[in-house]
Amino acid sequence: QVQLQESGPGLVKPSQRLSLTCTVSGGSITSRYYYWSWIRHLPGKGLEWMGAIGYDGSTYYNPSLKSHISISRDTSKNHISLQLSSVTPEDTAVYYCARADCSGQICYDSLVAYDSWGQGTQVTVSS
Repeated sequence: QVQLQESGPGLVKPSQRLSLTCTVSGGSITSRYYYWSWIRHLPGKGLEWMGAIGYDGSTYYNPSLKSHISISRDTSKNHISLQLSSVTPEDTAVYYCARADCSGQICYDSLVAYDSWGQGTQVTVSS
């Protein structure tokens, strides 16, 4: 069974870059037809899909974050990485990595497609 584990700093200063890593075990990030997303839960708000990277390395981003976000992968380490530049306190959230099964009619843009989640990691943006 695939397991996902987020890691990274819990505290980031405003204007700095946030970097998180999702370590995947029990399955390969290159396996068809899985897409690997970063999703965050903003305080007092719902879940926000940030972006995804596909089994083939293709990337997709939330248009509201596109100028600040980058998602990459290291296939040798089976890692998915998130970088969010120029963070503000509004980026304080619990960040999750999750796997979407896109073998059917739905994909990363539907919560129903997600079959595995990490436990989440709290990131606070504060000086």
